[in-house]
Amino acid sequence: RTALAPRETAARRKGKSRRGRGKARSEGLLSKQKRSRRMKANDRERNRMHHLNSALDALRSVLPTFPDDAKLTKIETLRFAHNYIWALTQSLRLA
Repeated sequence: RTALAPRETAARRKGKSRRGRGKARSEGLLSKQKRSRRMKANDRERNRMHHLNSALDALRSVLPTFPDDAKLTKIETLRFAHNYIWALTQSLRLA
């Protein structure tokens, strides 16, 4: 590798060199790419929430609740499950 002249080094530090970047992208293309990425991220998040809600529904179905028609919230479901598992563990220890 050869030593760069001071002028070339300063130009590279200022970002005037475009090594490895190729052509600049147009604003329209960037906008479409951002929109596409956002839509994909939204789809992933929607699927994640559907899976989470399905898992919570399955958990609610095995927890004993009174009355049966009351649907627990997400945090209530998790707290109830934690306390229920703790109570079952304690009853096994005492038995």
